[in-house]
Amino acid sequence: MDDNELYSIGQLAERSGLPVRTIRFYSDEGIMPAIERSPAGYRRYDAQAVARLDLVRTLRDLGLSLPTIRTVLNNDVPLKQVAATHAQALDVQIHTLRLRRAVVRAAAKLDTTPEEMTLMHQLAKMSDAERHRLIQNFLDETFGGLDSNPDFVATMREAMPVLPDDPSPEQVQAWVDLADLVVDHDFRASVRRMAQHLAAERADGDQTGLHHDLTEYIRVTVTRAIGDDIRPSSAKAGPVVDDLVARYAQTFDATDSTVYRKSLVRRLEVANDPRTERYWQLLSTINGWPFPPTLAPVFDWFTQALRAHPTP
Repeated sequence: MDDNELYSIGQLAERSGLPVRTIRFYSDEGIMPAIERSPAGYRRYDAQAVARLDLVRTLRDLGLSLPTIRTVLNNDVPLKQVAATHAQALDVQIHTLRLRRAVVRAAAKLDTTPEEMTLMHQLAKMSDAERHRLIQNFLDETFGGLDSNPDFVATMREAMPVLPDDPSPEQVQAWVDLADLVVDHDFRASVRRMAQHLAAERADGDQTGLHHDLTEYIRVTVTRAIGDDIRPSSAKAGPVVDDLVARYAQTFDATDSTVYRKSLVRRLEVANDPRTERYWQLLSTINGWPFPPTLAPVFDWFTQALRAHPTP
């Protein structure tokens, strides 16, 4: 390209692929000023205008407005600053589009109604802070004002849903289900009863924390019993119950007795709400955590076995 050559709007249109009317509009707006006019009054542009047009087209393709482009071309604002700001805006747009895509995919996969799809989109586009507030509100209502097991409450408060930037349909659906679960009054009442039970145990002297080792021992032992087809009411279940109660008594510094076994039944009934397990499963799906093993069948078996074998 000759630096001294002048070009008509038609030549610029042919070179750039832009319509003549678009280049004429840019020229009228002062974004693409002509260097001179021909004797017949036609606009002529130099090599610098050609380069300027390439930049304008690039910035428009990136989504910048004409007023913003004008400030860049006039050196009122550095291109670096404009690009950084625009990149941030694009990040937000990309995040929004990814969420919309996940919602649409979930709707297609789950045969969602239009109303459900609208709700899914509204919930999915909530910020992390808004999601955390929803969960914190649930925890405040269920554990607030009670001196429950502090380690357990801390674990609940630290486990917050963090929807990724590009969530899968399953993660979007899990978040919708979790949001629906934590506002359910019956579930809140169930968790509140569990918190009250923990507070009562703490008032009676139980200052112990979480008992992951005990839970794992129960899971392994009962799973083995179920695998061996030992029914909770059978005589074979008796030694299994004795072993498990002994573990409980050792952990909580208690003594195995009919009264103690009755208290264990009550403890298991309060704690073994399948929706609580569902809560952690949904959190794991949203956050991409390893899926926790199901404990509901384990504690169902143990509860039935305790009722069938109420005395040591």
